[in-house]
Formats: sequence, structure tokens, C-alpha cells
Amino acid sequence: MKILASTICLLFSFSLTAQELDIQLFAQNFDRPVNIKHAGDDKLYVVEQDGYIRVVNSDGSVEATPFLNIDSKVINFGNERGLLGLAFHPSYASNGYFYLNYINNSGNTVISRYNRSGTNPLVADASSELIILTYSQPFSNHNGGDMAFGQDGYLYISSGDGGSGGDPQNNSQNLTNLLGKILRIDIDNTENGNNYAIPSDNPFHESATSSEEIWAYGLRNPWKFSFDQLNGDIWIADVGQNAYEEINRATSTEAGLNYGWRCYEANATYNTSGCPAPSTLTFPVADYNHNSGQFKCSITGGYRYRGNMYANFNGLYFFADYCSGEIGYLVENGANWDMTLVDFPGNWVAFGEDINGELYISDISSGNIYKLIDTSLSVDESSFSEMTIYPNPATNLVQIDFSRINSNENTYIEIFDVQGKKILNELRTSETVFDLNVSTLSAGLYLIKCSTETGNEFVQKLILE
Repeated sequence: MKILASTICLLFSFSLTAQELDIQLFAQNFDRPVNIKHAGDDKLYVVEQDGYIRVVNSDGSVEATPFLNIDSKVINFGNERGLLGLAFHPSYASNGYFYLNYINNSGNTVISRYNRSGTNPLVADASSELIILTYSQPFSNHNGGDMAFGQDGYLYISSGDGGSGGDPQNNSQNLTNLLGKILRIDIDNTENGNNYAIPSDNPFHESATSSEEIWAYGLRNPWKFSFDQLNGDIWIADVGQNAYEEINRATSTEAGLNYGWRCYEANATYNTSGCPAPSTLTFPVADYNHNSGQFKCSITGGYRYRGNMYANFNGLYFFADYCSGEIGYLVENGANWDMTLVDFPGNWVAFGEDINGELYISDISSGNIYKLIDTSLSVDESSFSEMTIYPNPATNLVQIDFSRINSNENTYIEIFDVQGKKILNELRTSETVFDLNVSTLSAGLYLIKCSTETGNEFVQKLILE
């Protein structure tokens, strides 16, 4: 893995200067879009809070038939409740499994598995629900609700502190319950009568006094979190109480971290009665004050950019604030992270990452989905990077879609292994969709590079199963 990271860094050694962040309308007419995920192809799946999931094609058009409708199972009142989270199994292409996080009609959290339809891949089987995990919510707010698979293949789940204000039940510091935590479970195995198992390296595995599902704790309302495609780091944006919003980062092996709530709100003391020593806590890599500039109130975490279209975005961590409408990013500066905020009109509640690492953001008020773009790029650079590669992960065949770049140039397609050795070379002349046979390659991680005679280039990680 270290070799892969070095190779990718070499190929993506771009300057982080002169980026001009802007947003571009991509899809519209959604009802409270609160989550955006991809399923290993060139589509996006948009979660609507009332209980619908809709499919967005690569050109921004929306399938008329919802992918899933569980409106009858989801509580439909309360700003922080409803259908909140979606995660596709790493082997979704072969097993059709995806996972939901929703608040049911009793007001409690449900984590469920559903199946894709056996006849139509763009429709789910609404009768296939398998409940994986449930836990009670004492109040209507602070439900967390996000989910994602880590590079380890385990399902991570964000859970808020149970609600009200100030964590009155001290749930976040209480290791006997699942509130105010990041949970981590193995959904490919079962044990102890559950529809999941506990990974053996969870920090409280086989503990008699702590909930074994806990991966991290001391969080107030981790509304959104994500994993860095490159190194597996977890980024957790935790919504603050009265004064601060915070961004946390940890490596994939840092288990059992205590992020400090209700003792601290970001780096400021909040209620330290009965709290552990500050030296045992993990403080955020960045935070911002509600009253710095425009009034702010609730952070929406995003992703660290690992796409190919905008070289100047490479390595930036993007986030936004619901109240101010600002979209921000962090730039790594030695041991610190420098923050920039850019004004945009919108109530931003979710970021999405497509199969190629490009980023999107949803406005819950307008129902619009926007793409994050760098306006400093030339038209030629931007358009060439709009090709898509799918499926990814792949097995025998990879398809490269050139339909959005309007280029009839000869394109050289090369695949490199993680040591940087070229192991496959093909020429595309005028095909709109180029079929690349990879059946002779072993399972593993690769880089696929497309380059034209006039010097445009596109590089993407490729996983073969």
C-alpha cells in the first residue's frame, strides 16, 4: 500500500495554487436531498429525507422511477430525522447489497440491508429489508445518520449524542451505549445472534463493560464523515453546540479515540464535570467560530479531493456550513491545516463523491445538486477530464466513456501496476465507449492513464477483483 501511495503521489504531483472554487448545477428537483453516494459505476444515488432514493445518470438526468421508496417506514417530521444514510457494499456489483440508516416511526435508529432487484439494476427490492442493528433515540435531534465502508471492508456508522442540548444524559462519554459515537461492524459475518459481527480489532472487542461496536466516541452530532480514497484516513465533521464547529481526522488504525464532547466543544471547555484528563482526548485538526464573519451554525462534512479533473483541488478537504452557505476547504500546511471559506447561497447538507473522485454538494432548500469545479481550468482541460471509467472495481472488462468530451483524437490507454510498470497498452481512435479487456490481469490495485496526441491526460485508480 505504501508503494501504491508513492506511485499515485508521483503521478498527481500538482501545485495547490490558483484554484478558484465554484459550483455548477448538475441535477435538480429533489425533495430534501441529504445524502449522495455512488455504487461503483458512473451514477449517483441521492437520498431524500422522506424515504426515497433516486438515481442520477452521468449527464445529470434523473431516472423517473425511484431506486427505493421506504416512505412508510420513515418518520416524516423533525428536521434531523428521516432516511439519513446510504452505503453500498464493496461487492455491490456482484451481491447487490446496500445499507440504510433511518429513523423509524417510533423515532429510533434502524440500520438495514436491502437488495438490488434481480431484474432491474436501477430498482431495489423494497421487500428485502434485513434489519442489522437498532438503537433508541431519547430525543428527536442529533441522530448522526451517515454510513460508509472503510478500506478494511467494515461498515462505519455515525451516531449523535441522543439530542436535546448539552448532552444531558452524558451519552457521548458513556461507553455502555451507542450514542455520540462512530460504530464499526462486520456485516459479512454474524455472531451472538446478531446480523453482524464485531471486528476483532475494535477497541472494546470482548469488553464486559463497553459496547463492542464502538470505534470512536466523544462526538456530539457527526452528521457527515468520509474516508480518504488515498490513505484510508477518516474525516469526521462534528456539529457544535453554541459556538464552534469542528473537523476531526484520524488514520485508519487509530481506534478508541475520544473526541471530547461534552467536556469540550472543539478546543473550548464546555462542561468538564467528571471528564477525563485533556491529555487523553483527541482535539480537532480545524474548527471555526459561529460568529467569525457570517453567522454559522452547523457543519456539513465532505471529502478530501482525490479526483482527476481539478489538479489544484488535489488533497483539499471540503466542507460547508448550513447557515452561512459558505463552502470551505482545508489545505495541509505542515502540521497544521489552513482554512478558506467561500460564500455561496445554499443550505448545504451533504457532499457526494463519484466513481472518479469528483465532488458534489446538495442544497436541502432548493433541492439542487451542484458539482464543485475549479474555474481556473481551461475548457480543454476540464472537458477532457469528464470521461468516466466503470465499473470500478472491475473484473474482466472496463469501459471508458468518452461521450462527454467530444474528442475524436487518438487516445493512448495505459495500465500501470503499483510499482509503476506499464502492463497494458491500447489505442482508442474514435469509439464513444471504449471496451478495455483486463481479464488477463491479476486482482489488485492499478493506475489507468489516458492521454491524447495533443497532451491532455487523465489518470484514475482502478481496482480489479
